[in-house]
Amino acid sequence: MKKIKQNGTRHCPCGSERAFDACCGQWLEGLELGRHAPSPEALMRSRYSAYVLGDIAYLMATWHPSSAPGDLELPPTQWVSLQILHIDQSPEAGVVEFIAIYKVNGKAAKMHEVSRFSCENGRWLYIDGQISE
Repeated sequence: MKKIKQNGTRHCPCGSERAFDACCGQWLEGLELGRHAPSPEALMRSRYSAYVLGDIAYLMATWHPSSAPGDLELPPTQWVSLQILHIDQSPEAGVVEFIAIYKVNGKAAKMHEVSRFSCENGRWLYIDGQISE
């Protein structure tokens, strides 16, 4: 899927109400410069924005090597909104519970997930997620 450039002055896709460049954009665009999301929540939000924008390279680069897929293809999903329900963080690990609303073929659905993150060498990485019904 082709990466879509987000206008930096518009609200971030993650729902923070901040401008893209001041929110997830700084992590998506800054990864090549060595700038990384500073918390599990920031990484979760930036990964959601990467799904919205089709940024597979960012998703793969922020996935822990022990659980990352060999490759990633994004299905034709329209991501609608993100709601963070709970955050738990220590210096080495984090958990973010969220609900993401999306549409597939015009039909709305939701994904409720508890995602796990690990901080290695000062960099947060997504490990995996437990889907809830």
